[in-house]
Amino acid sequence: MNKDIKIIVATHKKYEMPKDEMYLPLQVGADGKESLGYVKDNTGLNISKKNPYFCELTGLYWAWKNLDNDYIGLVHYRRYFMLHKKSNNKFKNILTKDETNKLLDSCDAILPKKRKYYIETMYSHYKHTMYVEPLDETRNIIAEKYPEYLKEFDNLKHRTSGHMFNMFIMKKELLNEYCNWLFDILFELEKRVDISKYNDFHKRFYGRVSELLLDVYFKTNKINYKEVKFIYMEKIDYKKKVIGFIKAKFMGEKYGKSF
Repeated sequence: MNKDIKIIVATHKKYEMPKDEMYLPLQVGADGKESLGYVKDNTGLNISKKNPYFCELTGLYWAWKNLDNDYIGLVHYRRYFMLHKKSNNKFKNILTKDETNKLLDSCDAILPKKRKYYIETMYSHYKHTMYVEPLDETRNIIAEKYPEYLKEFDNLKHRTSGHMFNMFIMKKELLNEYCNWLFDILFELEKRVDISKYNDFHKRFYGRVSELLLDVYFKTNKINYKEVKFIYMEKIDYKKKVIGFIKAKFMGEKYGKSF
């Protein structure tokens, strides 16, 4: 069966985009910015103005409120799902609609392969690299509003791997339920955390907190999903990543930028 699938590609810059009709390039943080020639996240129902803090989640919110496809996904201009490496041209390796159709025959959602931290838990890694107060306040909100999710949230202090990057493809009904839950928590978090004490990089904690909440939601609700590899479209400087991690874990130096 040919499923009705739309995957937004969140981007803030002009970039090569997939040719597959399943993908919809979306300019995130478009409010007040020059058009890149893509659909913009400040159209329809939107929270585009929150992009400096919510990152790609302004794109997710736009897709949730403005798309009516049966399946909706989120990827990034520099990071896509892939099944098999077929070519030196990375854009020929990303997940196609035909492949996605087949995967969704036996699951409700597609998630990226887990990222493993090995010597750290999800919580301790966040605490070493970011300011942990917003994450701790998130726990308070969940305890008050969604206590049935507290067990899995607390498991962040024990788990050493997770589905990161805010990448997924899922049924629209599931997306509706997840986004209602997620944004209710994040909008409450906005009321409780004073972001003025953070620099521009660390003010983006809403997007980072949401990465950890994805597994909390999926595990609590026992959602049927499949994992798929992901591919970076640009070279990663692993030396800088390792140095940044060592400084954060052993020297108390928070991350100052994305790697």
